[in-house]
Amino acid sequence: MTTDAARNPHPIYFAGAFATGGLLTFMVHLNGELARYGNPLFSSWTAHGTGIIAAVILLLLVHRRRRPKPEQSLRAPLWAYLGGLSGAATVMLTSTTVNSPLGLSGTLALGLAGQVVFSLAADSWGLFGMQKRHPDTRDIAALSLVVAGAALIILFGRGAA
Repeated sequence: MTTDAARNPHPIYFAGAFATGGLLTFMVHLNGELARYGNPLFSSWTAHGTGIIAAVILLLLVHRRRRPKPEQSLRAPLWAYLGGLSGAATVMLTSTTVNSPLGLSGTLALGLAGQVVFSLAADSWGLFGMQKRHPDTRDIAALSLVVAGAALIILFGRGAA
């Protein structure tokens, strides 16, 4: 991807990101409801069990159409398998915080702030085999706006309720 293409992405990427954010919000809400009627562990098991069933069905459909060649099979690094643990912990923690005074908006705002902070750290340290990229003024400004927005939602977002 060229630098110009990276600065001016196609609108479909924005639409995809917006749709993914909406789906994530819906998922967090459903996981919170499962935790409210059960507990956070039940919520995590249900979410991941549903995902496993969907993944197996998808793999069976794709595997029937195209058989991978032996030389195409690549092995993932061991740290890649830790995603399931962090995913399970994320579902349990968000399921707990959604049912706290933070609510859905506060939980998502803090989650977004945490993602931005971690992504800037991963970029600057070159984690996961990525090329090091130090944050510039735009990155710091974006982080400041996200943290300020999260603070506004959490501290002053209850006036409408």
